[in-house]
Amino acid sequence: MTFNNRVTRILGIEHPVLLAPMDLVSDGRLAAAVSQAGGLGLIGGGYGDCDWIDRTWREAGNARVGCGFITWSLAKQPAALDRALAHRPAAVMLSFGDPAPFAPAIKAAGARLICQVQTLAQARQAADAGADFVVAQGTEAGGHGQARALFTLLPEIVDALPHVPVIAAGGIADGRGLAAALALGAEGVLLGTRFYASDEAAGHPEAKRRILAAKGDDTARSIVFDLSRRNRWPDPYTGRVLRNRHAERWLGREAELEREQDSVAAAYGEARSKADFDIAAVIAGEACGLIHDLPPAGDIVRRLVAEAARLTVPELRVRP
Repeated sequence: MTFNNRVTRILGIEHPVLLAPMDLVSDGRLAAAVSQAGGLGLIGGGYGDCDWIDRTWREAGNARVGCGFITWSLAKQPAALDRALAHRPAAVMLSFGDPAPFAPAIKAAGARLICQVQTLAQARQAADAGADFVVAQGTEAGGHGQARALFTLLPEIVDALPHVPVIAAGGIADGRGLAAALALGAEGVLLGTRFYASDEAAGHPEAKRRILAAKGDDTARSIVFDLSRRNRWPDPYTGRVLRNRHAERWLGREAELEREQDSVAAAYGEARSKADFDIAAVIAGEACGLIHDLPPAGDIVRRLVAEAARLTVPELRVRP
């Protein structure tokens, strides 16, 4: 399948497939692999660790990559954006907060501005801030998000913002997801969980094994893992992770967990250091039920495109 739309033209890529900038998991090696396969890799800048940004950008070598940040955290770590822009990223993605304070610097550096949103109001806010692309993120996604499912959120944003290319995120792991997103008006897709389960991803092998073993029903969206690591996000954001023993213990008991946060956080931190995923969270979305292998990231990109090419979505007809 040959793509020629606003996403591929503006970003200068062959395939409209983007790597979600997963904090610590989307490192330079993974981002480079996605870009070299014809997509666009986005390094996970997360909460703004400048040393990690420099180190992982070196891992990307000469690959053309971008970077993503948690928007509200940049107010606390403003140097992180400057550090990323010094590496001349192809694009900067901002998620979870008003992009307006940071948009001018991103534009001035020659990078494209990608804004991930979870509501129509946020999409309009991003467009007003000068976003080159809007990512419509459905609640199926792993990690943080809100309450709208992708199937209705995506076309609503596409209809409201005809002048801004829209990229779909949440629950997409194969060519069927790419084809469906295009049919709903998206011009690209952004994948997290599918690339987490790849050879190059910087996730722990046990975390990847659990993603392969899980079904979509094995995930839950809550604030349990944020409270457990003493990093409560602003309302109304919650995070989707794989269910484990720790999650099952505290789901529905968040107020009690908050009261016992000190002791829980100490145990949770120790579990993270030991890769004990019965306690520590594996951040993954409902797409885990569609993932059955750990291939190189480049193979994922090529497979996604080939599968979408075999589908004849535009030719579907309503049966009598």
